Amino acid sequence: MDVASVSAASGAARSQSQLAANFDTFLVLLTAQLKNQDPLEPMDSSEFTQQLVQFSQVEQQINSNKNLESLIALTQARSASDAVSYLGKTLTLTDGTAALMGGEATWAYSLDNDAANATLTIKNAHEDVVYAAPAETSAGMHSFEWDGVGSNGITLPPGPYKMTVTARNSAGGSVTTRLASQGVISEVDLTGSEPILMIGPLGVPISKATLLSQTP
Repeated sequence: MDVASVSAASGAARSQSQLAANFDTFLVLLTAQLKNQDPLEPMDSSEFTQQLVQFSQVEQQINSNKNLESLIALTQARSASDAVSYLGKTLTLTDGTAALMGGEATWAYSLDNDAANATLTIKNAHEDVVYAAPAETSAGMHSFEWDGVGSNGITLPPGPYKMTVTARNSAGGSVTTRLASQGVISEVDLTGSEPILMIGPLGVPISKATLLSQTP
């Protein structure tokens, strides 16, 4: 049984146990009241009948929650199984993020129109700018391969890095740019509530994996 199933089962079991304990206490008190009631003024049965109905309703709600928790656990298990099937496939990212590993990170970028000037900027996971350089200015597709050396000449550690490209035309207006990077999924992290697809040091939530392909 996986962690999600155990957690769901234990939550429902605790509620069921608490209800059983409360019901036992209720029966003890009710029995004591019935034994010690005044024969001339017997207890009104409507009150404890209503309490019995309330216990029954709570029990039904706990059973409903238990079934819902089991369904959630099964869905999470299915999601984990699906995520494992992504191993070895190529994931394309379009948010500018890429993994620096083995002293290399590669991006592809495009300009919709020719630009008078263009700059590419790379930031680390802390949003610090670590590298900046002129970018290509002609319209169309371009690629940039980074060796992980920052603008200060220091070689940076492996990890996720994000590149942006800013381009402007001769009139000072912005030129639309697009970025993409690719990587092979080497691991799947199942420790959290959502599977994380790992491309080396770069983790991508499975919900953001919008473009997958077979690795050549």
